[in-house]
Amino acid sequence: MLPRADVVLKNGRIWCGLAEGACSAIALWGGRVLATGDGDELDALIGPETRVVDLDGRLATPGLNDAHLHLLPYGRAMAEVDLRPKAAPTLDALIDALKARAAVTPPGEWIRGRGYDHFEFAEKRHPFREELDAAVPDHPVYIVRTCGHLAVANSMALERAGIGEGTPSPAGGLIERQNGRLTGLLAETARELVMHALPTPTEADLVAAIERGGNDLLTYGITSCMEAAVGIESGWLEMLAYQTARRSGRLPVRTYAVLMGDRNRTILDRAYEAGYVTGSGDDMLRIGGVKIFTDGSAGGRTAAMSRPYLGGGDNDLGILCLPDAELDAMVLAAHRRGYRMTIHAIGDAAIGQTLTALEKALDDTPDPDRRHRIEHCGWLTDEQMERLAARHILPAPQPAFIYYFGDLYLDVLGMERSAASHPMRTWIEKGLEPSASTDCPVTAVNPFPNLYTMVTRRTNRGTQIGPEHKLSLAEALHAYTYASAYAAKEEAIKGRLVPGQLADVAVFSRDMFEGEPEAILDTVCDMTIRGGEVVYERGAAAA
Repeated sequence: MLPRADVVLKNGRIWCGLAEGACSAIALWGGRVLATGDGDELDALIGPETRVVDLDGRLATPGLNDAHLHLLPYGRAMAEVDLRPKAAPTLDALIDALKARAAVTPPGEWIRGRGYDHFEFAEKRHPFREELDAAVPDHPVYIVRTCGHLAVANSMALERAGIGEGTPSPAGGLIERQNGRLTGLLAETARELVMHALPTPTEADLVAAIERGGNDLLTYGITSCMEAAVGIESGWLEMLAYQTARRSGRLPVRTYAVLMGDRNRTILDRAYEAGYVTGSGDDMLRIGGVKIFTDGSAGGRTAAMSRPYLGGGDNDLGILCLPDAELDAMVLAAHRRGYRMTIHAIGDAAIGQTLTALEKALDDTPDPDRRHRIEHCGWLTDEQMERLAARHILPAPQPAFIYYFGDLYLDVLGMERSAASHPMRTWIEKGLEPSASTDCPVTAVNPFPNLYTMVTRRTNRGTQIGPEHKLSLAEALHAYTYASAYAAKEEAIKGRLVPGQLADVAVFSRDMFEGEPEAILDTVCDMTIRGGEVVYERGAAAA
């Protein structure tokens, strides 16, 4: 005889998984799914202490799992100047936002902002150092483009970072100059010079950022995420902050924590000494793979391509951050230690380099179910697709890039190459279980544009790019649930609503299976349940 349920949801569409389909009632008990059924089949599980949620025709799904975002940096960015296109649609608006923050910040303290997209400005350019100097003369200023691979610093910030007119660009990066003068633009590894000069946060600051960002994820029905780069800004302190957040109950979402193992930013040796190897941890905080950057972003023209970007000359191929031999050695060392690799590679040149390193490691120490991953994996060749399938190396794409940046991709790469990017349909056909994610704060954490563009392949301006890769809504939800769990080797415990799996549920304001795809964009999350506990409820919308 089954026990009385803690929570029962009924009278709506409860999508349990791609293979399982839907039911109309589900019972949760002890943090797990107890039973699913239809109609009044589960009423016998309702006791005096059971909370009954009347869905009233709404949709419930497994809790969403954003398979690649930056939770801690997102939480910190929430306290910085918001420079995303909605908040700062013009260059003048960006300058005004920085001035406003400077007006309430003591002189000499840093002003940081994130999210601008220079292609949205009428000028189609980044702000210049001199413009930041004129607007904010008494503070060091450091602002990061939406992609996270390009930034602009004012003169005071450059000075604090030790960057002068004669400072050479570091390997794998660019300190831009025009007419022999610093513009303030820094690309890829050059950004690290300023990042090292930024004030060091306290562990308490980082825990607060984790909690702030995680609570926001819950408002979208996201119960799990991959933190894509622990240690990227504050080194080992970030791992300590995650452990503290977990112990103190201040980690709102289940987190798969990827470790920085890059050339100049790594916590890998220390993590290994502490026993933090891929798969260790618990259902709230589990250690993931190892992060290495091999290139930049397509929108920033720094993703490493085999064919030039449009309008930039034959040598406009982006930036490879590491030489082949160095990447091979880094991957082999981590693979031998038992780590899964989660390597950033967007352009086909970087993807090819990454595949070669992973293949060499797998030949050295075979493990057919390691499930190494290529993060983003945006532009790849047919030959590279076959190599992914042969070794079951998983793509971890962000379909939301098509929604937010698709029209920019057309400008810098053209329709043919853009249409072939983020090939969700082909990956599915190859059995590669492509996951879904936002790379937040690169794009908004909001899952609904992501779902919409997977179903339509349309940008936020309505342009359709590569319709042959459209998915059904069920396939899109599968990418956001089961496939994201699969990418972390956690599909046995979450990603579906079946008895025994974690009781993580998202309840949305409407049934997204009904109506036109555009209605997906107007959907909101009404309730989020994690481990059988209601952790977010939107006003009185949920019964």
